Amino acid sequence: MPAKLIGNHNLKGLPELKRLGELKGLNEECGVFGIWGHPDAAQITYYGLHALQHRGQEGTGIVVTDGDVVKGVKGEGLVTEIFHSDAMKELSFGKAAIGHVRYATAGGSGYENVQPLVFHFQTGSLALAHNGNLVNAIQLKSQLEGQGSIFQTSSDTEVLAHLIRRGGNTSFKDRVKNALSMLKGAYAFLIMTEDHLMVALDPNGMRPLSLGKLGDAYVVASETCAFDIVGAEFIRDILPGELLIIDNEGFRSEMFARASNQAMCMMEYVYFARPDSNINGINVHSARKRLGKKLAEEIKIEADVVTGVPDSSISAAIGFAEASGIPYELGLIKNRYVGRTFIQPSQSLREQGVKMKLSPVRGVVEGKKVIMVDDSIVRGTTSRRIVRMLRDAGATEVHVVISSPPIKNPCFYGIDTSRREELIANDKTIEEVRKIIEADTLTFLSAEGMVEAIGGNGEGETRGHCMACFTGNYPTEIYDDLEQKEIKEKLLKK
Repeated sequence: MPAKLIGNHNLKGLPELKRLGELKGLNEECGVFGIWGHPDAAQITYYGLHALQHRGQEGTGIVVTDGDVVKGVKGEGLVTEIFHSDAMKELSFGKAAIGHVRYATAGGSGYENVQPLVFHFQTGSLALAHNGNLVNAIQLKSQLEGQGSIFQTSSDTEVLAHLIRRGGNTSFKDRVKNALSMLKGAYAFLIMTEDHLMVALDPNGMRPLSLGKLGDAYVVASETCAFDIVGAEFIRDILPGELLIIDNEGFRSEMFARASNQAMCMMEYVYFARPDSNINGINVHSARKRLGKKLAEEIKIEADVVTGVPDSSISAAIGFAEASGIPYELGLIKNRYVGRTFIQPSQSLREQGVKMKLSPVRGVVEGKKVIMVDDSIVRGTTSRRIVRMLRDAGATEVHVVISSPPIKNPCFYGIDTSRREELIANDKTIEEVRKIIEADTLTFLSAEGMVEAIGGNGEGETRGHCMACFTGNYPTEIYDDLEQKEIKEKLLKK
């Protein structure tokens, strides 16, 4: 049964149906790193993944090749936990490598889903690493299984391998291009064989992906901060719809699809990316400072101190303080040994994580009217607990200001906000949200202010940036989940 497309890419006004994104086993927000032509490929990939650890903490893997053998090591855990000395020795023979860090939502964890995925054929081997989410994955899986494919994982990444394998007798490059053209959604792919490394970005350019150079070797990473760690020089961003082919002769570029409706995920600037990264020529720290300044322009609050929620909100808090004239203070301290609560795989772990990872500085907030700057409110749990922490530490007032608009719509492109009922702002007014998080006031940045601060061209909500989680306007087709659900149920019965 083919999946229907929802017209005009806008879900507003539709009945409250379960959406494709609620099949959370398909969702991931990850980081990829690759290098070609370096004798220490595995070691450099280790450091690159360490720089990208903030993008996923559930599992990690590295696959290497020396031109004859493709071999990998992966596991569930942090980069430093999986790649101990013995593991690195197993990978030391490689002259090229790709690596991956991931987080898993409910139902998607497990060793088999840790990437890169490796496939061995009589004609050679193939390794895949993917950041993003394919919105037509279930439809493609149904078609492929009907043609005899057997899937070994629940990850949508595996779909590409089967599409490439069933691409006919054309060249490998043409099979890859044809397979990529069948995918819908957000994806940044690294595809490595014994002979070359291929790099692909979806036609909307929804995920960050950059090319760099380290000596004579070429490097690819989700964020430019990884280049800084390994000493690579930034060359350029991968273009939407581009297939970059890297081998011993250098690199060449081809387009597998025409770039259309370019829509870099706005949450990369707001939350996900490291502040020392540059995305599409925009420094993340500077963008976040501008978000804070714009927020201070839009609202006026009398307070004694401004503090930010570590780490992603610090830049916005500094910008807010500079623009408002209210002094910035370190009112919250982060425990560096606890990971991000937003990308924990269950609600209970998220709630426990908030208690463990933040501590208020009583000497800063006691007896003060505090402006607490945060980057977003998704479920509200974290915000409420932080507000309570500040009050318990003696803050007389807590004013929460958010450097993004309310998140009202699920994301289908690989971020763990895919269940509409989990989004506190979906069916509640700002005043209702304020009462729930127990703040004295609650203010969000306007969508227009966000686009201006980040550096958008102002020609439309999705022109240049994806703001679907804020506006409900999706840059790609979104498949009707009722039929997708029926397809999945049929597959499970087989």
